[in-house]
Amino acid sequence: MTAPKPLTGIRVLDLTNVLAGPFACHQLAHMGAEVIKVEAPGRGDLARQLGADPELNKRNMGVSFLAQNAGKKSVALNLKHPRGQEILKALVRGADVLVENFRPGVMDRLGLGPAVLRAENPRLIYCAISGFGQDGPWVDRPAYDQIVQGLSGVMSITGDADSAPLRVGYPIADTIGGLTAAMAIASALNAPERGCVIDVSMLEAVLATMGWAVSNYLIAGVEPGAHGNENTTSAPSGAFQCKGGLVNIAANKDEQWKILARHLGLAALLDDPEFATREDRKRNRFALRTLIEARLADKAPQDWARELNALGVPAGAVMSVPEVLAHPQVADRGLVAAFEDVPGIDRPVRVLRPGVKLDGAAPAVDAGPPVLGADAAGVLGEIGIGAEELAALAEEGVI
Repeated sequence: MTAPKPLTGIRVLDLTNVLAGPFACHQLAHMGAEVIKVEAPGRGDLARQLGADPELNKRNMGVSFLAQNAGKKSVALNLKHPRGQEILKALVRGADVLVENFRPGVMDRLGLGPAVLRAENPRLIYCAISGFGQDGPWVDRPAYDQIVQGLSGVMSITGDADSAPLRVGYPIADTIGGLTAAMAIASALNAPERGCVIDVSMLEAVLATMGWAVSNYLIAGVEPGAHGNENTTSAPSGAFQCKGGLVNIAANKDEQWKILARHLGLAALLDDPEFATREDRKRNRFALRTLIEARLADKAPQDWARELNALGVPAGAVMSVPEVLAHPQVADRGLVAAFEDVPGIDRPVRVLRPGVKLDGAAPAVDAGPPVLGADAAGVLGEIGIGAEELAALAEEGVI
């Protein structure tokens, strides 16, 4: 018999849009929660119109939506309409968690803030995700991933002397905000007495993950800088040019450096005072890089990675996204889920699951991403709204 998932029996109302909030609820759905996505009638989550395939955007099933909404149910509900607000309150009475990522104050102006909704259900875990948190001088500013990347200092330390400040190549602030929210929600569900308000600031969540870089400033007084592909904590440690590409080598320990030097025919450097200690090698890292790359030039990154790893020197080719997805290390471990018959889609939908295993298996959901409003009859039927009333609500623009 298959054991139930950790969040089986938990109901989550997902009022979120685009990425940070949907990504948080994506984690919860894969851990077994029933996630009901509450979307605006007519248009739904903005992510439905975003992504690299214009045709899917036209169908309101954009790639950006498909990426993190598998396994959820969808109800279209107008939260500006008094009846829509009543319906949300009724749904809250049977929910464990509500997640929203509106600008601070929006839910209060709708009469649906945490105080109101927790009066309906004191055990409700209300999670608000925003760019800067629910208070402070930037509380009213709009926030997108790149804005937060810039404000957090991430861009200032990404790239090198010629290219920084540089945006990280995927929406790291949104993603970290979502993961932080999911972690906080899962923790709150374990409280002896449930019920709280969680305030997730994407800015603070990102800063919290920058612990090493930030602590160099807070503790050692060294301002973080942009060092490109160099790992400044050690040398030789970074991305090295070889035949046809780059290989990452992390000879972070003295014994790894010695093995690498001998293997590359650079044993003489072991007695060179410029490279004698870690600090010496860090100080002379670019001279050392030149010597190493001259010895790497005759083999491809994958060949060097196999050879060095076999010797106990950590190494890995710098790969593209298609390359790593095709590699057995990823392809054979169940990270990618495939849904064959998603309504509104004319092809199989392949998306990523969370990067964890539970008892040796990748967490999965039973269904692909939902069409806007697809589950209204089932979800609203549970709170006593029948077919005739559903038709009337649709006519009024409530659903």
